[in-house]
Amino acid sequence: MADDQTTPEPTAEEIAADVSEQKAVRLAKRERLIATATDAAGGAYPVSVPVTDTIPGVRARFGALETDVATGETVGIAGRVVHLRNTGKLCFAALQSGDGSRIQAMVSLGEVGEESLLRWKELVDLGDHVFVTGEVITSRRGELSILVNDWTIASKAILPLPNLHTELSEENRVRSRYLDLIAREQARTNVRDRAKAVASLRRTFDDLDFIEVETPMLQVMHGGASARPFVTHSNAFDAELFLRIAPELYLKRAVVGGMERVFEINRNFRNEGADSTHSPEFAMLEAYQAYGDYSTIADLTQTLIQDAAQAVSGSHTVTWADGTEYDLGGDWSRISMFGSLSEALGREITPETPIAELRAIADGEGIEIDHPLHGKYVEELWEHFVKSGLERPTFVMDFPLDTSPLVRAHRSLAGVVEKWDLYIRGFELATGYSELVDPVVQRDRFVEQARLAAGGDPEAMRLDEEFLRALEFGMPPTGGMGMGIDRLLMALTGLGIRETILFPLVK
Repeated sequence: MADDQTTPEPTAEEIAADVSEQKAVRLAKRERLIATATDAAGGAYPVSVPVTDTIPGVRARFGALETDVATGETVGIAGRVVHLRNTGKLCFAALQSGDGSRIQAMVSLGEVGEESLLRWKELVDLGDHVFVTGEVITSRRGELSILVNDWTIASKAILPLPNLHTELSEENRVRSRYLDLIAREQARTNVRDRAKAVASLRRTFDDLDFIEVETPMLQVMHGGASARPFVTHSNAFDAELFLRIAPELYLKRAVVGGMERVFEINRNFRNEGADSTHSPEFAMLEAYQAYGDYSTIADLTQTLIQDAAQAVSGSHTVTWADGTEYDLGGDWSRISMFGSLSEALGREITPETPIAELRAIADGEGIEIDHPLHGKYVEELWEHFVKSGLERPTFVMDFPLDTSPLVRAHRSLAGVVEKWDLYIRGFELATGYSELVDPVVQRDRFVEQARLAAGGDPEAMRLDEEFLRALEFGMPPTGGMGMGIDRLLMALTGLGIRETILFPLVK
């Protein structure tokens, strides 16, 4: 009777013991490489190797060769060993470059000699970086190869690579991104896509005569958003400092100073929860345009995102990692927060709707809202009733005044501010304002925030006298926007936030 029992998966202890044993073997090989090195270029970690070509470069030049061809061209390339097969007189290795390109190296007795072939078999392991020189050929199977005439270790790997044929778990991908980059093409694509998107943002701003600046990350007072800050202490100044939650108040100082079109791409820090769309540390874009308003800044934001989509995907229709296509083209819808909520409820909701009525609606839906502000109820109810139905990119316009202390009051609607949030894929991607530039009204808003802070609201802003002093010198009418770079990549790729950040913070 046939035995149908399967081999049990190794335990964590067995895996750890195997890795420990492999590490010991590799350390012994390292010692041997160092002991037998003839000059500074040898050993386990030479200072350099004489690379003349790259793996993707060789593939580009010779990728169309027919089967079993010798080119007569000699190259010197380096790569990581990701596949290794040693036979009697001929050894094969797949060398991988940083972009994932691979080429076969063939180490034969006839080309390198007996001693060199033996050293290859004894000293080279999966994961090692090696440098080879040799002729570019195609094998009998048509595979582009280097027929090696000389080789050296470029960097000895002490730990074995994970099985490249078995996908890493999401947790391992995040915690060991360097292994993820070695093993997975999507991980490498994510990095390239992010770089393309950020470069596109800068190009678009440059085309529109914006100036990129950098503002402080360590601030004596946190502001520019409602969020909990990270707090630290400066020994040099003997002062409490905050990692910035937003660059807004400094960028507005720049506008006061005459930099009428200004932007910054940099890091923000918020001491809050982490989930599929939030990270305590994140990359942020903020931009301000003098003599613009929230409508012109919405136009700018649409252009920025569509240009980034074009840069990443070659089209305004992006293809997410799961194969779904999402259309970012055309002009995006603009809907009113109060109007869309009223339509969803079948009853009119305005800034004058009593908070008790809003609370009753929330209680009827089982929505827990514990906040003194009328606007918080409106926003929470809107998210519950409206947000999930937004399929296309949509600007949600005209927010409650009491939840937006840095925003200009609406020019025609009482109790509303000229603010929008942009929703894509069901999450908030960007926000834009007609900026509040009246220093008297801004002081009143800050005083109200200070009152909330005194009442225990950890997200409320403090009264920033230096910012108010800047406003008193005159800030022109201005439109402003902020957009998370990590979330932009989520919209372009369909991935979660931890995949769009190269090295996300994890416990």
